[in-house]
Amino acid sequence: MTEHLPGPPGAPALLLVGGAAAGGHGLDSTRRTIRAARALGLAVHLTDLPEALAAATAVTALADHVSALDHEQPAACARWARSGAAGNVAAVFSSREYAQEGAAAIAAALGLPGNAPALVATVRRKDQCRAALARAGFRQPAVRLCHGVEQAREFAKERPGPWIVKPRDAMGSLGVALVEAPGELDAAVAALPGGGPFLVEEYVTGPEFSVEGVLTGGRPHVLAITAKHVTPPPLFVELAHALPAPAGREVHDGLAREAAAAVTVLGLRHGVFHVEAWWTPEGPVLGEVHTRFGGDWIHLMLEHVLDADVSDAVLRDLLGLPVPDLTPADPARPGRGAAVLFPTPGPGTVTALHGWDRLAGQPGVLHAEPQLAPGDTVPPLTDSAARRGVLVTAAEDARTALDLARRLAAGLGTTTVPAAGATTAPGPSAPAPSGAGHSQEH
Repeated sequence: MTEHLPGPPGAPALLLVGGAAAGGHGLDSTRRTIRAARALGLAVHLTDLPEALAAATAVTALADHVSALDHEQPAACARWARSGAAGNVAAVFSSREYAQEGAAAIAAALGLPGNAPALVATVRRKDQCRAALARAGFRQPAVRLCHGVEQAREFAKERPGPWIVKPRDAMGSLGVALVEAPGELDAAVAALPGGGPFLVEEYVTGPEFSVEGVLTGGRPHVLAITAKHVTPPPLFVELAHALPAPAGREVHDGLAREAAAAVTVLGLRHGVFHVEAWWTPEGPVLGEVHTRFGGDWIHLMLEHVLDADVSDAVLRDLLGLPVPDLTPADPARPGRGAAVLFPTPGPGTVTALHGWDRLAGQPGVLHAEPQLAPGDTVPPLTDSAARRGVLVTAAEDARTALDLARRLAAGLGTTTVPAAGATTAPGPSAPAPSGAGHSQEH
């Protein structure tokens, strides 16, 4: 354990597990959580892997205490907490996907409010979560946990295709692929990252959404529905989101009811939730459930649209303090909308950027950064980690915000030199219409 920047003696702290994001939406989300903690009179104790802490000086400088801790080892996290190393902790929170089990283990070890570690473990393992929801009567795609391609072939014989091959607990569309014929299974399985068990499941068609909410007083409160725009199959990379989703009342209310009911059935009682879903002719089908904020700047869009501090509500609930009412975003009630667009250029070596310097201070721009510099390499767009550039916009409604993002993106450009040596200056990638897909959370 390493410590620095001691806080006031005896001050109760928010323990922020896995909070050392070096940039992007993770850094912004952590800063907002720290700001909310300070406003409530809390010190901040931040933990992460040693290398992450070293790379994230912008956020570690904001903490009162910093500890090196492997949040992907829940048992070790619990032992660390029981040893007294955490200090005077009043609440435990994490918005990092891979730190959810560690944070739950720490809260349980300290006897503090939090979701039960076993429940969080179930939610993070997609096959187990799907099974729990199916037993409770929720419509779910059939899924098989596989340890090798032979099991995947057996599933394909039992269930008509197409199928989705994906890692068991990854995120960001990493390793997600559409398989349309049994002969394609071997290649899809071989392309999975990391080895270990993987999933094969039925392919669900329909527009993609996510449901954003908080848990206060032990009950879920849906705050907004997000519409997603993804690349066409066989890969499902999310290129834009709009919030609140410009969808009809039936879709909006149906998704909200289904997600809230699922979170309740799963036994979640604290923190936030971000639930993936499709809308089909038969109604909603839930995808992955997450016990964290949505990624891809959804946290910023949500706070802008609500004009409220969501982190404040979450921390107040964990501390047992009164929580102010948060009015959910409603697409039928215009006033505030937001969108995010990822104008990723074609692959190659960057030689020049165009237009990004003109975005600062423009009306409706909440955040803009190219995430590239001359000399950087742009990889092929196979998953969310390959995206470059982000533009977050605001307007009177989500559709107008997305239109604004697209207009602004049309004035941006990245000149790249492909491997073959020819120079191209592709415009920003236009997001595909939100359609069938298995994007794997943001």
